[in-house]
Amino acid sequence: MKAVLPSLARPLIEPHLPAGLDVAWFANHEEATAMVADADIAWVDMQRPAWTGEAVAAGTKLKWVSTIYAGLDAFPLPLLKERGTILTNGVGINAVAVAEYAVMGVLAAAKRFDEVVRIADRHEWTIQAPGQIELLETTALIIGYGAIGKLIGDRLAAFGVAVTGVTRSGRDGTLTPDQWTSRIGEFDWVILAAPSTDQTKALIGAAELIAMKSTAWLINIARGDMVDQEALIEALTKRRIAGAFLDVVTPEPLPADHPLWSTPNTIHTMHLSGRSQTKMFQRATALFLKNLRAFMAGEAMTNVVDLDAGY
Repeated sequence: MKAVLPSLARPLIEPHLPAGLDVAWFANHEEATAMVADADIAWVDMQRPAWTGEAVAAGTKLKWVSTIYAGLDAFPLPLLKERGTILTNGVGINAVAVAEYAVMGVLAAAKRFDEVVRIADRHEWTIQAPGQIELLETTALIIGYGAIGKLIGDRLAAFGVAVTGVTRSGRDGTLTPDQWTSRIGEFDWVILAAPSTDQTKALIGAAELIAMKSTAWLINIARGDMVDQEALIEALTKRRIAGAFLDVVTPEPLPADHPLWSTPNTIHTMHLSGRSQTKMFQRATALFLKNLRAFMAGEAMTNVVDLDAGY
């Protein structure tokens, strides 16, 4: 059985591999795409999503594909389903880091820390705080109350924020997908933490932005395509909402001349949330090795993706 794995993680993986597994270690896109042609197992994540997708598509004999990413935009899901390939994702690997980033976004917006930094950069001293919102007794709607969303909710609750989650099932008092839109105007913080699927594209559009409080902030740590960006630019320019904290946009990277860069009251963090940690590869390796043992033994694996649902 052959596995194609990243050389970057080799020191963490190799000592724990089972005997008899034929491993090819790739260092770049070209190597991964060539090596995967006759492989059974592949972990071929690369910085450019298109490269990851190309490498996976080239693996016509793959039985299992592993990824550290929770979002699956880069993967040819219909093709994997057609081939009968198992896909396991990285839900949970970056959950703490991303949740902390979302909470930072709420705090930065409440205190307008972006404006504080700009004032300091100008070497000015001010006695007027740019942001004067206290989180206590504010309300948050978290769309996508899974691994990351629940961590965000727990942390915001500690600040005294009243949290309402959105799930497909409406479990534990959360709202269902057909309930939250009529209530979006109740919340001070609208936080996107849902997986990216065909159903979540342009989830926040002109109608939702108009329905939001004029004092509300949109926090997006999910995927850029969940927001109609033209509608968001208009809403922010016309001050229909207070602001947006965007860890994700579309496309990525955002072109230097894109109007979203200079849209009023917009804080950009360049999709750094999941990278703001030192434990990603250790966690990813532990998950991969756990699933490798299960795969080799024919046992249930962790984070198996529903290829129809897309997560």
